[in-house]
Amino acid sequence: MRKLASIQTVNAAEPIPNADAIEKIRVLGWWVVVKRGEFKPGDRVVYCEIDSLLPETADFEFLRPNCFKPAQSDSGGLVLQAAGFRIKTIKLRGQVSQGICFPLSVLPADVPTEEDADVTDALGVRKWEPPQTGTGGRIKGSFPGFLPKTDETRVQVLEKVLARYQGVEFFLTEKLDGTSFTAFVREGEFGVCSRNMLLDTTDELSTLVRVAKQLKLEERLRALGATRGFEVAIQGELIGPGVQQNKYALKELALRVFNVFNVSAYRFLDHADTVAAVAEMGLEAVPQLGALTLRHGVDELVAMSEGMSALNAKAQREGIVLRPLREVEDDFLGRLSFKAINPKFLLKYDE
Repeated sequence: MRKLASIQTVNAAEPIPNADAIEKIRVLGWWVVVKRGEFKPGDRVVYCEIDSLLPETADFEFLRPNCFKPAQSDSGGLVLQAAGFRIKTIKLRGQVSQGICFPLSVLPADVPTEEDADVTDALGVRKWEPPQTGTGGRIKGSFPGFLPKTDETRVQVLEKVLARYQGVEFFLTEKLDGTSFTAFVREGEFGVCSRNMLLDTTDELSTLVRVAKQLKLEERLRALGATRGFEVAIQGELIGPGVQQNKYALKELALRVFNVFNVSAYRFLDHADTVAAVAEMGLEAVPQLGALTLRHGVDELVAMSEGMSALNAKAQREGIVLRPLREVEDDFLGRLSFKAINPKFLLKYDE
């Protein structure tokens, strides 16, 4: 589970060229800009990741001019996300800064301060969820427990994981900025999900349901399942007009698949089998960016994430996703799968 706020140790402190009042410190795999001399290597700090939403309390009030986000409500007035101070990627004096650090004194009394302790709840921190477009529709229920959710861990918190898999061959795909899409067949029933919800497949106004019907996904999944001998789910990204500002300037909606899942055995297909299954169904995969033998650290993988999208040479790609050629279960991470997000994309689009 992601720790939005945790106790971490400062690993390094380095100057920023032409900046007398600030410097950068290293926390986990992140670089964070702080006041010069505020923290030194070896100090323990409260580190809040990007996409943290800090509560409106006196300790965080100084963030209001640049970080305040009002509450989000639905059409009926139900509060979907409370107001707070959102932490995002910024650039100061040419240095990208991701996250924010506080002294341990910001913590309530009796909160554990050992390294890596999760203090998200103690500080009232929540995850910032930007308003999604292209995800409307009637809800049938929560995201089903028999499927994994589509959420990758950022490489900056995985230095120890990277060390374990040096020399292993990974494949890279482009991370697309759209809306999460899952379709499945289980116990004979066809279903469609957004990132967090099971949708009503009779809702003709739902964009995700409409795309599923246009692509005849029920028929395709049943046919693949009959061939393979197990029930199938696919997961992908829906992109195009009306979805996340259509950054790729597509003329129509498109589904790009990144996972094929054996529902019967609760496991993902290996890479080669996934590519074959997507082709067998007559669908399109997310852009494939080749393979690499992992001999890289965090900063190298983040640098590798930079570049233009394979779908539109004028659009910054959101980042890359790395997975081994054969599926691996890691003791810390679970499925061995992680992402490196393009800082230039975050600085341009991450409102």
